[in-house]
Amino acid sequence: QVQLVESGGGLVQAGGSLRLSCAAAGSIFRVATMGWYRQAPGKQREMIASITTSRDTAYSYSVKGRFTISRDNTKNTSYLQMNSLKPEDTAVYYCATQNTSPQYWGQGTQVTVSS
Repeated sequence: QVQLVESGGGLVQAGGSLRLSCAAAGSIFRVATMGWYRQAPGKQREMIASITTSRDTAYSYSVKGRFTISRDNTKNTSYLQMNSLKPEDTAVYYCATQNTSPQYWGQGTQVTVSS
């Protein structure tokens, strides 16, 4: 059984920072590419960052240069450092495995950025 649990969301003012964590229970973390997604009200879920087991990273245009994805395999945890937050970053943020079948998802954590 694989479980992903996100934490670190909250309310922050525009320009502020948050760090999200995604803790994985189960051995799959060490072989999985991990991704972070977000879904704003009324919008489709979008992938914003990913990191492979060799720590190659990729970002969506909307967050590149502001967000940083990382992983700690000793802790089975992926992180998303979010800087220079904007009101349009307000969404529920999810982590998920990328290259597994099935794909595993966390329950999501709310990030709200006030203007």
